[in-house]
Amino acid sequence: MFITGVPAADADGEVAEYYETQRGIWGFLPNYAASFSHRPDVAAAWQTLNLAIRGGMHRRRYEIVTIAAARARRSTACTAAHSKFLRDVCGDDATMRSIAERPDGANLGEVDRALYEFATAVATDAAAIQSADVERLRSLGLTDKDIADVVFAVAARCFFTAVLDATGAQLDAETAAEFAPELLASMIVGRPVAGT
Repeated sequence: MFITGVPAADADGEVAEYYETQRGIWGFLPNYAASFSHRPDVAAAWQTLNLAIRGGMHRRRYEIVTIAAARARRSTACTAAHSKFLRDVCGDDATMRSIAERPDGANLGEVDRALYEFATAVATDAAAIQSADVERLRSLGLTDKDIADVVFAVAARCFFTAVLDATGAQLDAETAAEFAPELLASMIVGRPVAGT
């Protein structure tokens, strides 16, 4: 980490609550928690925004577009975490492996590939999005709400990845250990795993 977070032993009040929430989600205190430890109010606002966006989408779709955005932003931590969620929460090991094997999304089905490519484009250069990009999604049956949800998910991920990478947070060894070495290698798109 490039900044010194509040040590867990010294945390009290909102910081202690934030740390406990993170432990409850992960089973350990993730490295990125230190990135928000001086501003637990920002962490809470992020959590509210993220849950609002995710709650309005099908969870599998949310994870696919989040992985696309994380890869585009070169966030190892978010790529691996959301690959784990796609596999474990959504029960979709096949899609998780497909993305790991072909990070451009080429092995995905037509709708998933279009969503993945759109999310990648939004994360890479949102100002370059054209009406034709949106029309492609409409032609595959997505509604304007569906498309807006993808944009919201990608934009939120851009915030989170920027915070983690600019403060030097790395993927936790505990999360990295959830993957076979060849799968993990495809997820290391930016910073290395902590401790390596």
